[in-house]
Amino acid sequence: MSFGSMRKTFFGWRRLGVLVLTCLIALPAQAERIREIASFAGVRDNALVGYGLVVGLDGSGDRTMQAPFTGQSLTNMLSQLGITVPAGTNMQLRNVAAVMVTADLPAFARQGQRFDVVVSSVGNADSLRGGTLLMTPLKGADGDTYAIAQGNLLVGGAGASAGGSSVQINQQAGGRIANGATVEKEVPLALGRNGGRLELQLDQSDFGTAQRVVEAINRSFGYSVASAQNGRIISLDGPGDANARVNFMARVENLEVTPTEAPAKVVLNSRTGAVVLNGAVTLHQAAVAHGNLSIVIDSDYGVSQPNPFTEGETVVVQDTEVSIEQQPGTLKVVEGANLLDVVDALNSLGATPNDLMSILEALKSAGSLRAELEII
Repeated sequence: MSFGSMRKTFFGWRRLGVLVLTCLIALPAQAERIREIASFAGVRDNALVGYGLVVGLDGSGDRTMQAPFTGQSLTNMLSQLGITVPAGTNMQLRNVAAVMVTADLPAFARQGQRFDVVVSSVGNADSLRGGTLLMTPLKGADGDTYAIAQGNLLVGGAGASAGGSSVQINQQAGGRIANGATVEKEVPLALGRNGGRLELQLDQSDFGTAQRVVEAINRSFGYSVASAQNGRIISLDGPGDANARVNFMARVENLEVTPTEAPAKVVLNSRTGAVVLNGAVTLHQAAVAHGNLSIVIDSDYGVSQPNPFTEGETVVVQDTEVSIEQQPGTLKVVEGANLLDVVDALNSLGATPNDLMSILEALKSAGSLRAELEII
Protein backbone atom coordinates (compact mmCIF):
# COMPACT_ATOMS: atom_id res chain seq x y z
CA MET A 1 0.00 0.00 0.00
CA SER A 2 1.41 3.40 -0.96
CA PHE A 3 1.86 6.28 1.45
CA GLY A 4 -0.92 8.27 -0.25
CA SER A 5 -3.44 5.44 0.08
CA MET A 6 -2.41 4.89 3.70
CA ARG A 7 -2.93 8.58 4.41
CA LYS A 8 -6.37 8.50 2.79
CA THR A 9 -7.29 5.43 4.84
CA PHE A 10 -6.09 7.07 8.07
CA PHE A 11 -8.05 10.27 7.51
CA GLY A 12 -11.07 8.22 6.45
CA TRP A 13 -11.02 6.29 9.72
CA ARG A 14 -10.42 9.56 11.59
CA ARG A 15 -13.49 11.15 10.01
CA LEU A 16 -15.48 8.02 10.80
CA GLY A 17 -14.36 8.17 14.44
CA VAL A 18 -15.36 11.83 14.70
CA LEU A 19 -18.71 11.02 13.11
CA VAL A 20 -19.35 8.16 15.54
CA LEU A 21 -18.37 10.37 18.49
CA THR A 22 -20.69 13.11 17.26
CA CYS A 23 -23.53 10.64 16.91
CA LEU A 24 -22.98 9.37 20.43
CA ILE A 25 -23.02 12.86 21.84
CA ALA A 26 -26.09 13.90 19.81
CA LEU A 27 -28.18 10.86 20.73
CA PRO A 28 -31.75 11.94 21.44
CA ALA A 29 -33.34 11.41 24.81
CA GLN A 30 -34.69 7.90 25.25
CA ALA A 31 -38.34 7.17 25.87
CA GLU A 32 -39.26 6.13 29.41
CA ARG A 33 -42.32 4.48 30.85
CA ILE A 34 -44.64 6.81 32.73
CA ARG A 35 -44.22 4.74 35.89
CA GLU A 36 -40.52 5.74 35.90
CA ILE A 37 -41.17 9.48 35.80
CA ALA A 38 -44.51 9.80 37.63
CA SER A 39 -46.72 8.18 40.26
CA PHE A 40 -50.39 8.23 41.21
CA ALA A 41 -51.40 10.49 44.08
CA GLY A 42 -51.93 8.60 47.33
CA VAL A 43 -50.01 5.48 46.27
CA ARG A 44 -47.05 5.80 48.62
CA ASP A 45 -45.39 4.33 51.70
CA ASN A 46 -46.01 5.69 55.19
CA ALA A 47 -43.21 6.15 57.74
CA LEU A 48 -43.58 4.41 61.11
CA VAL A 49 -41.46 4.71 64.26
CA GLY A 50 -41.43 3.06 67.69
CA TYR A 51 -39.39 2.78 70.88
CA GLY A 52 -38.56 -0.64 72.30
CA LEU A 53 -36.10 -2.89 74.10
CA VAL A 54 -33.67 -5.47 72.79
CA VAL A 55 -32.80 -8.28 75.22
CA GLY A 56 -30.52 -11.29 75.13
CA LEU A 57 -27.30 -9.37 74.49
CA ASP A 58 -24.07 -10.99 75.65
CA GLY A 59 -22.91 -8.21 77.95
CA SER A 60 -22.88 -5.64 75.15
CA GLY A 61 -26.03 -3.74 76.11
CA ASP A 62 -26.56 -0.28 77.60
CA ARG A 63 -24.73 0.83 80.72
CA THR A 64 -27.75 1.70 82.81
CA MET A 65 -25.87 4.28 84.90
CA GLN A 66 -25.18 6.38 81.80
CA ALA A 67 -28.48 5.46 80.10
CA PRO A 68 -31.10 5.54 82.90
CA PHE A 69 -34.03 5.48 80.44
CA THR A 70 -33.18 1.84 79.64
CA GLY A 71 -33.75 0.82 83.26
CA GLN A 72 -36.93 2.90 83.44
CA SER A 73 -38.28 1.25 80.29
CA LEU A 74 -37.49 -2.22 81.64
CA THR A 75 -39.19 -1.41 84.96
CA ASN A 76 -42.34 -0.18 83.17
CA MET A 77 -42.44 -3.27 80.97
CA LEU A 78 -42.03 -5.61 83.94
CA SER A 79 -44.82 -3.83 85.80
CA GLN A 80 -47.17 -4.45 82.86
CA LEU A 81 -46.28 -8.15 83.09
CA GLY A 82 -47.15 -8.23 86.79
CA ILE A 83 -43.62 -7.99 88.17
CA THR A 84 -42.92 -5.24 90.70
CA VAL A 85 -39.39 -3.89 91.00
CA PRO A 86 -38.72 -2.30 94.44
CA ALA A 87 -38.24 1.46 94.30
CA GLY A 88 -34.62 2.57 94.33
CA THR A 89 -33.34 -0.71 92.90
CA ASN A 90 -30.25 -0.15 90.79
CA MET A 91 -30.33 -2.82 88.11
CA GLN A 92 -26.88 -3.17 86.61
CA LEU A 93 -27.94 -4.89 83.42
CA ARG A 94 -25.68 -5.31 80.39
CA ASN A 95 -27.88 -7.53 78.25
CA VAL A 96 -30.62 -4.96 77.54
CA ALA A 97 -30.53 -2.03 75.10
CA ALA A 98 -32.99 0.74 74.30
CA VAL A 99 -33.65 1.02 70.57
CA MET A 100 -35.66 2.95 68.00
CA VAL A 101 -37.53 0.92 65.41
CA THR A 102 -38.25 2.46 62.01
CA ALA A 103 -40.10 1.10 59.00
CA ASP A 104 -42.05 2.08 55.89
CA LEU A 105 -45.61 0.78 55.72
CA PRO A 106 -46.22 -0.23 52.08
CA ALA A 107 -49.19 1.15 50.19
CA PHE A 108 -52.34 -1.02 50.23
CA ALA A 109 -50.99 -3.07 53.19
CA ARG A 110 -53.69 -5.09 54.93
CA GLN A 111 -53.98 -6.49 58.44
CA GLY A 112 -51.79 -9.51 59.02
CA GLN A 113 -49.26 -8.69 56.30
CA ARG A 114 -45.61 -8.45 57.33
CA PHE A 115 -42.78 -6.11 56.38
CA ASP A 116 -39.14 -5.41 57.34
CA VAL A 117 -38.02 -3.10 60.16
CA VAL A 118 -34.74 -1.40 61.07
CA VAL A 119 -33.58 -1.42 64.70
CA SER A 120 -31.07 1.21 65.93
CA SER A 121 -29.55 1.70 69.36
CA VAL A 122 -30.24 4.98 71.19
CA GLY A 123 -28.06 4.28 74.24
CA ASN A 124 -24.43 3.29 74.65
CA ALA A 125 -24.73 -0.39 73.73
CA ASP A 126 -21.60 -1.83 72.15
CA SER A 127 -23.44 -4.28 69.91
CA LEU A 128 -26.94 -5.58 69.19
CA ARG A 129 -25.69 -8.88 67.79
CA GLY A 130 -27.71 -11.83 69.04
CA GLY A 131 -30.47 -9.66 70.51
CA THR A 132 -34.22 -10.08 70.36
CA LEU A 133 -36.59 -7.14 69.94
CA LEU A 134 -39.54 -7.26 72.31
CA MET A 135 -43.04 -6.35 71.14
CA THR A 136 -42.84 -2.73 69.99
CA PRO A 137 -45.80 -0.65 68.72
CA LEU A 138 -45.04 1.27 65.53
CA LYS A 139 -46.86 4.59 65.22
CA GLY A 140 -47.53 6.94 62.36
CA ALA A 141 -47.46 10.73 62.17
CA ASP A 142 -50.99 10.88 63.62
CA GLY A 143 -49.94 8.96 66.75
CA ASP A 144 -51.98 5.84 65.96
CA THR A 145 -50.44 2.37 66.10
CA TYR A 146 -50.33 0.74 62.67
CA ALA A 147 -48.04 -2.24 63.27
CA ILE A 148 -46.31 -4.35 65.94
CA ALA A 149 -42.62 -5.31 65.60
CA GLN A 150 -40.85 -8.22 67.27
CA GLY A 151 -38.17 -10.75 66.40
CA ASN A 152 -34.48 -11.64 66.28
CA LEU A 153 -32.04 -9.10 64.89
CA LEU A 154 -29.65 -9.62 62.02
CA VAL A 155 -26.55 -7.45 62.53
CA GLY A 156 -24.12 -7.20 59.65
CA GLY A 157 -21.13 -5.96 61.66
CA ALA A 158 -18.66 -7.97 63.73
CA GLY A 159 -16.00 -7.18 66.32
CA ALA A 160 -13.68 -8.65 68.93
CA SER A 161 -11.46 -7.35 71.74
CA ALA A 162 -8.78 -8.83 73.98
CA GLY A 163 -5.92 -7.49 76.05
CA GLY A 164 -6.88 -3.88 75.50
CA SER A 165 -6.96 -4.22 71.71
CA SER A 166 -10.10 -4.36 69.59
CA VAL A 167 -11.12 -4.71 65.98
CA GLN A 168 -14.48 -3.98 64.37
CA ILE A 169 -15.94 -4.54 60.92
CA ASN A 170 -18.92 -2.40 59.91
CA GLN A 171 -21.41 -1.00 62.40
CA GLN A 172 -22.90 -3.12 65.18
CA ALA A 173 -25.30 -0.67 66.85
CA GLY A 174 -28.07 -1.38 64.35
CA GLY A 175 -29.68 -4.25 62.51
CA ARG A 176 -32.72 -5.45 60.57
CA ILE A 177 -35.53 -7.90 61.17
CA ALA A 178 -36.87 -9.45 57.99
CA ASN A 179 -40.69 -9.51 58.11
CA GLY A 180 -40.37 -8.32 61.69
CA ALA A 181 -43.55 -6.22 61.77
CA THR A 182 -47.20 -7.18 61.40
CA VAL A 183 -49.81 -4.74 60.14
CA GLU A 184 -52.49 -4.08 62.76
CA LYS A 185 -54.24 -1.09 61.17
CA GLU A 186 -54.72 -0.19 57.53
CA VAL A 187 -54.09 3.23 56.06
CA PRO A 188 -57.30 4.40 54.35
CA LEU A 189 -56.82 5.02 50.64
CA ALA A 190 -59.71 5.53 48.25
CA LEU A 191 -58.56 5.80 44.66
CA GLY A 192 -61.02 7.35 42.26
CA ARG A 193 -63.45 8.34 44.99
CA ASN A 194 -64.58 11.36 42.96
CA GLY A 195 -66.27 9.41 40.19
CA GLY A 196 -63.05 7.67 39.13
CA ARG A 197 -60.98 10.87 39.12
CA LEU A 198 -57.22 10.19 39.45
CA GLU A 199 -54.15 12.39 39.73
CA LEU A 200 -50.81 11.58 38.14
CA GLN A 201 -47.84 13.40 39.73
CA LEU A 202 -44.59 13.90 37.82
CA ASP A 203 -41.40 13.37 39.83
CA GLN A 204 -39.92 16.55 38.34
CA SER A 205 -42.04 19.57 37.52
CA ASP A 206 -41.80 20.27 33.79
CA PHE A 207 -44.48 21.76 31.55
CA GLY A 208 -43.08 20.19 28.40
CA THR A 209 -43.02 16.70 29.90
CA ALA A 210 -46.53 17.16 31.29
CA GLN A 211 -47.77 18.08 27.81
CA ARG A 212 -46.13 15.00 26.27
CA VAL A 213 -47.63 12.72 28.94
CA VAL A 214 -51.11 14.11 28.28
CA GLU A 215 -50.69 13.63 24.54
CA ALA A 216 -49.42 10.06 24.94
CA ILE A 217 -52.31 9.05 27.22
CA ASN A 218 -55.02 10.61 25.04
CA ARG A 219 -53.47 9.12 21.90
CA SER A 220 -53.36 5.65 23.49
CA PHE A 221 -57.01 5.68 24.61
CA GLY A 222 -58.30 7.42 21.51
CA TYR A 223 -60.18 10.13 23.39
CA SER A 224 -59.47 12.86 25.95
CA VAL A 225 -59.01 11.24 29.36
CA ALA A 226 -56.02 13.31 30.58
CA SER A 227 -55.58 17.02 31.16
CA ALA A 228 -52.64 18.89 32.71
CA GLN A 229 -53.41 20.98 35.79
CA ASN A 230 -49.89 22.45 35.99
CA GLY A 231 -46.31 21.39 35.33
CA ARG A 232 -46.55 18.46 37.75
CA ILE A 233 -50.20 17.37 38.19
CA ILE A 234 -52.13 15.56 35.45
CA SER A 235 -55.81 14.81 35.98
CA LEU A 236 -57.25 11.54 34.64
CA ASP A 237 -60.87 10.49 34.11
CA GLY A 238 -60.63 6.87 35.23
CA PRO A 239 -63.34 4.21 35.37
CA GLY A 240 -65.67 4.00 38.34
CA ASP A 241 -65.29 0.23 38.68
CA ALA A 242 -62.32 -0.85 40.85
CA ASN A 243 -61.16 -3.66 38.56
CA ALA A 244 -61.41 -1.48 35.45
CA ARG A 245 -59.56 1.26 37.31
CA VAL A 246 -56.62 -1.06 38.03
CA ASN A 247 -56.43 -2.01 34.34
CA PHE A 248 -56.61 1.67 33.42
CA MET A 249 -53.78 2.61 35.81
CA ALA A 250 -51.60 -0.28 34.62
CA ARG A 251 -52.07 0.78 31.00
CA VAL A 252 -51.18 4.39 31.81
CA GLU A 253 -48.05 3.40 33.76
CA ASN A 254 -46.67 1.34 30.87
CA LEU A 255 -47.05 4.03 28.20
CA GLU A 256 -43.72 5.35 26.91
CA VAL A 257 -42.97 9.09 26.87
CA THR A 258 -39.83 10.97 25.91
CA PRO A 259 -39.24 13.65 28.59
CA THR A 260 -38.04 17.07 27.54
CA GLU A 261 -34.37 17.86 27.95
CA ALA A 262 -33.47 18.90 31.48
CA PRO A 263 -32.50 22.56 31.97
CA ALA A 264 -28.81 23.41 32.13
CA LYS A 265 -27.58 22.96 35.69
CA VAL A 266 -24.28 22.85 37.54
CA VAL A 267 -24.30 21.16 40.96
CA LEU A 268 -21.56 22.07 43.45
CA ASN A 269 -20.99 19.97 46.57
CA SER A 270 -19.38 22.32 49.07
CA ARG A 271 -18.46 19.47 51.43
CA THR A 272 -16.69 17.12 49.04
CA GLY A 273 -15.67 19.55 46.29
CA ALA A 274 -17.53 17.59 43.60
CA VAL A 275 -18.63 19.52 40.51
CA VAL A 276 -21.27 17.96 38.21
CA LEU A 277 -22.50 19.44 34.91
CA ASN A 278 -25.31 18.11 32.74
CA GLY A 279 -25.18 17.99 28.96
CA ALA A 280 -27.17 21.21 28.43
CA VAL A 281 -24.51 23.47 29.98
CA THR A 282 -22.92 25.97 27.59
CA LEU A 283 -20.19 28.51 28.14
CA HIS A 284 -20.07 31.81 26.29
CA GLN A 285 -16.70 33.38 25.62
CA ALA A 286 -14.97 34.78 28.69
CA ALA A 287 -11.44 35.50 29.89
CA VAL A 288 -10.42 33.98 33.22
CA ALA A 289 -7.26 34.55 35.27
CA HIS A 290 -6.50 31.87 37.83
CA GLY A 291 -3.63 31.77 40.32
CA ASN A 292 -3.00 29.82 43.50
CA LEU A 293 -1.99 31.41 46.79
CA SER A 294 -0.33 29.05 49.28
CA ILE A 295 0.86 29.81 52.82
CA VAL A 296 3.50 27.47 54.27
CA ILE A 297 4.21 27.43 58.01
CA ASP A 298 7.30 25.43 58.99
CA SER A 299 8.12 24.87 62.65
CA ASP A 300 11.51 23.55 63.79
CA TYR A 301 12.22 22.60 67.38
CA GLY A 302 15.69 22.94 68.88
CA VAL A 303 17.28 22.50 72.31
CA SER A 304 19.09 25.35 74.06
CA GLN A 305 21.80 24.10 76.45
CA PRO A 306 23.14 26.34 79.24
CA ASN A 307 26.85 26.92 79.66
CA PRO A 308 28.72 24.47 81.90
CA PHE A 309 28.73 25.11 85.65
CA THR A 310 25.89 27.63 85.38
CA GLU A 311 22.46 27.61 86.95
CA GLY A 312 20.68 27.70 83.58
CA GLU A 313 18.11 25.14 82.46
CA THR A 314 17.75 23.24 79.23
CA VAL A 315 14.80 24.58 77.23
CA VAL A 316 13.13 23.70 73.95
CA VAL A 317 13.19 26.54 71.42
CA GLN A 318 10.67 26.72 68.58
CA ASP A 319 11.77 28.33 65.33
CA THR A 320 8.86 29.12 63.01
CA GLU A 321 9.12 30.28 59.40
CA VAL A 322 6.14 31.56 57.42
CA SER A 323 6.34 31.84 53.64
CA ILE A 324 3.73 32.88 51.10
CA GLU A 325 3.89 31.65 47.54
CA GLN A 326 1.63 32.84 44.77
CA GLN A 327 1.58 31.31 41.33
CA PRO A 328 1.10 33.79 38.53
CA GLY A 329 -2.33 33.83 36.95
CA THR A 330 -2.73 34.49 33.24
CA LEU A 331 -5.86 35.32 31.31
CA LYS A 332 -7.23 32.35 29.41
CA VAL A 333 -10.16 32.40 27.04
CA VAL A 334 -12.79 29.78 27.86
CA GLU A 335 -15.75 28.94 25.67
CA GLY A 336 -17.84 25.87 24.91
CA ALA A 337 -21.03 25.08 23.04
CA ASN A 338 -21.39 21.50 24.31
CA LEU A 339 -20.41 19.54 27.39
CA LEU A 340 -17.06 18.29 26.04
CA ASP A 341 -16.04 21.83 25.05
CA VAL A 342 -17.03 23.16 28.48
CA VAL A 343 -15.04 20.43 30.27
CA ASP A 344 -11.96 21.04 28.09
CA ALA A 345 -12.19 24.80 28.68
CA LEU A 346 -12.45 24.41 32.45
CA ASN A 347 -9.69 21.80 32.60
CA SER A 348 -7.37 24.15 30.72
CA LEU A 349 -7.43 26.46 33.74
CA GLY A 350 -5.69 23.82 35.86
CA ALA A 351 -7.87 24.62 38.87
CA THR A 352 -8.68 22.36 41.79
CA PRO A 353 -12.35 21.45 42.39
CA ASN A 354 -12.63 24.05 45.18
CA ASP A 355 -11.12 26.73 42.92
CA LEU A 356 -13.42 25.59 40.13
CA MET A 357 -16.43 26.37 42.30
CA SER A 358 -15.33 29.99 42.65
CA ILE A 359 -14.59 30.22 38.93
CA LEU A 360 -18.02 28.85 37.98
CA GLU A 361 -19.74 31.30 40.34
CA ALA A 362 -17.76 34.16 38.78
CA LEU A 363 -18.62 32.98 35.26
CA LYS A 364 -22.29 32.83 36.27
CA SER A 365 -22.15 36.39 37.60
CA ALA A 366 -20.41 37.57 34.42
CA GLY A 367 -23.17 36.03 32.27
CA SER A 368 -20.86 33.57 30.54
CA LEU A 369 -22.10 30.38 32.20
CA ARG A 370 -25.53 29.51 30.79
CA ALA A 371 -26.73 27.24 33.55
CA GLU A 372 -28.35 27.23 36.95
CA LEU A 373 -25.96 26.89 39.89
CA GLU A 374 -27.06 24.63 42.74
CA ILE A 375 -24.95 24.24 45.89
CA ILE A 376 -25.65 21.18 48.04
